[in-house]
Amino acid sequence: MITLLLVIPLYLVAMLLVTAEAQHSEERRVARRARVVAEYIRDGRFGQPVVTDRAGALVQVVDRSRHVVAASDGMRGRPPVNFRAPEGMDTREDGISCEIDAPGGPCFQVVAMRAYDGRRDLIVYALEESHPWLPRPGVAALSALAIPAVTAFVGFGAWRAAGRALRPVDVLRRNLDEITASDLERRVPEPIRRDEIHALARSVNQTLDRLEKAVARQRAFISDLSHELRSPLTGLRTELELARSDPAAAGMAESTEAMLRNADRLEQVLDDLLALARLESDQGLRKEPLDLHEIADQEVLRRPRRTRVRVVGDAPVVVRGGRLELARVLTNLIDNADRHAATAVTVEVGEQDGQAVVEVVDDGGGIPPEDRERVFNRFTRLAEARHEDAGGTGLGLAISRDIVEAHGGTLVITDRTDGTRGARFILRLPKEEGPERHRRRNGHRRGGPTGPALRS
Repeated sequence: MITLLLVIPLYLVAMLLVTAEAQHSEERRVARRARVVAEYIRDGRFGQPVVTDRAGALVQVVDRSRHVVAASDGMRGRPPVNFRAPEGMDTREDGISCEIDAPGGPCFQVVAMRAYDGRRDLIVYALEESHPWLPRPGVAALSALAIPAVTAFVGFGAWRAAGRALRPVDVLRRNLDEITASDLERRVPEPIRRDEIHALARSVNQTLDRLEKAVARQRAFISDLSHELRSPLTGLRTELELARSDPAAAGMAESTEAMLRNADRLEQVLDDLLALARLESDQGLRKEPLDLHEIADQEVLRRPRRTRVRVVGDAPVVVRGGRLELARVLTNLIDNADRHAATAVTVEVGEQDGQAVVEVVDDGGGIPPEDRERVFNRFTRLAEARHEDAGGTGLGLAISRDIVEAHGGTLVITDRTDGTRGARFILRLPKEEGPERHRRRNGHRRGGPTGPALRS
């Protein structure tokens, strides 16, 4: 309605401006014609019939007694023009008249100009039929009523059509307002018509699907986290209460050792949570060219292991990534294999199909095919398959896959190539292009069939 009230005045103003410009142009044209004839009269070159600049032009010359002295071909035989003559000091009169011949006749733009031929005053009338926007009061009244009415009708129809078209959007908005974090299973209705509103509703429902899954994962994560933190905290509290109840007990050394183990487990869980928080934040990885062989050697030699761990490979394998992140991936894979291996773990670094490949193989009990994807979920540990899992948090493999995917790579579990029992983790990363500019640092032995880096 507000739009309608604005459209009507703007339309009327525009019409008035257009009409005024057209009338002004017509008046200049007629005045120029009258001026030319007046100059002829003053110069004594005036004759009969009146010569004009256009065939069919309407020009008439009368004297003070209203007798026709001369006329153009278009005005020959017509009575004197019924229009006022210039009076006093004025030499020109102009305007629009609808009573040139008789009342109610056609309307003309008229310019009357006084001229003196040396003997008498003459009046030059130049005329041109005019088509004013509102020429008569009746037409003016009808237009004043019809134009706003038509504009109002069109505006109302547009308003109704827009409201009908946007009604599904309002329904969608109301449904979204009613959906809360505890009611994410609800969806907005999708219109039957396959239009833009249907596409919008479908996109909203797909977004709600993703949001529901994300919230479900978050709730499961919080539940698992509370469970993982409760176990070491409960053990730590129990040991502390026992120590407080009997400070001089003979088993104080064992209690202290148990407390340290629980504290270590808490620290490991918190470190893994911090790593997850960094990955999920919007901070980009600081990538640089890295030699995976060098990083694998460093992680194997960094601390003692339960089993014999060796690195196999004799050439640099360069990728582009974050040093701390990729080192954490290799540490997680080696620690996981070391916890579940029977006697040995092998880390093989090489290239395949233009990609950098790292294989971590152990000789433990292995992972059933149906559980090989589940182990990458957070806080997942397969006690029935890998019962020797001491010290794991259930976050290491999940963090490793997230880091690898952030580098554009993959991390999967497959069978061992020799057909024996054990787990085989395969890490693939895009290989750094260009010449080999990176060499292994001094003090690190290059792995290979003749001299692998060992830690046992």
